[in-house]
Amino acid sequence: MAEALAEIERRCRGMRLRPPSRATVYRLVDTLPTRAYRFRELPKSVQEALYNLEPGSEVPGHQVGFYCFNYGDLAAVSWASGLPWLAIRQALKLPGWRSKSRGLAEAVARTRGIA
Repeated sequence: MAEALAEIERRCRGMRLRPPSRATVYRLVDTLPTRAYRFRELPKSVQEALYNLEPGSEVPGHQVGFYCFNYGDLAAVSWASGLPWLAIRQALKLPGWRSKSRGLAEAVARTRGIA
């Protein structure tokens, strides 16, 4: 994020615009759409964590991560740990986390430099 913020500031200054605040950029990042995954193309363990979806469904990455960490087995959690950083960041913003599951997701985020 530090590099992205520096690039945004550089480009804005080059165009003689006032760069957005750090908080504005973070608010935008937290609302950007994440990649959607087709249910039927996900690994079996991830499908089992997404227990209430139809086989033809598409699921945003942050919701896949949330369900894998909260309801998935070790294979699902391992798969979710490799999601793009934006999906993990946004998943951590969702309400309804189980405390141990959230702790695991936060550990993944810290290890990957996301949070």
